[in-house]
Amino acid sequence: MTIGHTLLGLLESGPRHGYDLKRAFDERFGQDRPLHYGQVYATMARLLKNGLVEVEGIEAGEGPDRKRYAITDAGVTDVEQWLAQPEKPEPYLQSALYTKVVVALLTGRSAQDILDTQRSEHLRLMRELTRRKSGGDLSDQLICDHALFHLEADMRWLELTAARLDQLAEELAR
Repeated sequence: MTIGHTLLGLLESGPRHGYDLKRAFDERFGQDRPLHYGQVYATMARLLKNGLVEVEGIEAGEGPDRKRYAITDAGVTDVEQWLAQPEKPEPYLQSALYTKVVVALLTGRSAQDILDTQRSEHLRLMRELTRRKSGGDLSDQLICDHALFHLEADMRWLELTAARLDQLAEELAR
């Protein structure tokens, strides 16, 4: 996820302070990885420099002055272009798990143990996401479904690889 584009999208509903942007981001997208304040302000400084936002006002407070940011027309155009561009599918052709399986086979270790351990970890995370999904709002349910579908695909790969371990070991021995 592009943080800058996300913050710009949040600004389309109206001007906000950095603190408000962080809070809105964390509520919608950051349950698992909330933004740090420094990240918000560094991103806003970059967007300001690039002409995608402007400072609409500055308010004095107990601490540093609070800038109120507004999106510019160029910022709106940038968000529109970002939304129109499809995300590159991640094919996972360089998988650490696959590498571990091959190295285990090459060194005489149990690749089956690696697959079993990984299967257990996937199942643990799938249970956790299912619990989270059952108590979450629609946004949380959708993000959990996205993760669960990816984990299910991983589980299918784990089963397929386990079924082909002997064949892979023979190929590697050649």
